[in-house]
Amino acid sequence: MRLRHIELFHAVLTTGSLTGAARMLSISQPAASKVLQHAEQQLGFALFSRVRGRLLPTQEALLLRHRAEKIVQEMHDLQRLTANIGRSESLPLRVTCTPTLAHMLVPKAATLLRTDFPGSTTELFTQHSAEMRESLMLHEADIGLTLQDAGHQGLRQEALCHGRIMLIAPPGWWPEKELSRPVPIAALAGQPMVGITVHDALGRMLQSHLQQVDPAPCVSVWVQTYQLARALVAQGHGLALVDPFTAWRTDGDEVQMRPLKLELDVTLYAVHRLDSPLNPVQKRFLAHVRRLAQKMLSYV
Repeated sequence: MRLRHIELFHAVLTTGSLTGAARMLSISQPAASKVLQHAEQQLGFALFSRVRGRLLPTQEALLLRHRAEKIVQEMHDLQRLTANIGRSESLPLRVTCTPTLAHMLVPKAATLLRTDFPGSTTELFTQHSAEMRESLMLHEADIGLTLQDAGHQGLRQEALCHGRIMLIAPPGWWPEKELSRPVPIAALAGQPMVGITVHDALGRMLQSHLQQVDPAPCVSVWVQTYQLARALVAQGHGLALVDPFTAWRTDGDEVQMRPLKLELDVTLYAVHRLDSPLNPVQKRFLAHVRRLAQKMLSYV
């Protein structure tokens, strides 16, 4: 199959008709019909059968579907990459970060950067670590900020600071004199907790340690983000184990926090492409992130 055959095949699969496929590809309906006929002639079998006015894929087409969709996605990625390379000079700072870091750390750093470079353009958005790696490699972002190991050969990562796992509790849970004392994980036995089903390295390690606590903590609600866990703790739903940036105090959503007595550090990483040296604006932004993060962690 030629590339134009694959494009039309995918368009018909998506829209269910030649008319819709033609509109999707910005060509005429007769032109779309001609491309489909040519593709089927070269293949030696039909790709679609007409049923009640719609084109339904044949069994042979279904076998090709996954591979064709993958090729079309790679074409779109290539288009995105070339477009981003062409406009990268006009966007000196494009930062993607995990949702935890977007709450306070990144906005504060961006605000400080505007004082240093009033004319600079900034784009900020949030992604989970896997999406972040893709955005960096496709030149959609220049810097990634994450609490996970990037683990990609085309990326360089730099550890900006290290923190501790924090145990957070509803207001008034502990006496003030105990807040600076680390809590052993065994103290969570039988305690009410908000369960966190985050599928990352940190989440898996925390779950592994909690599974060794006997009796197990009493979990009445499960969530998929540390931020939601914090909000539930503030409403009195029990304890939760979170990273130090999530534990940081914010107006209107106060919780108590204590360090967990466990040899398990949380590292803030800055990630960028190996083939793209950071410009002065990007370097200054990371300097602000490092300083702010270290200051925040000194209070937790």
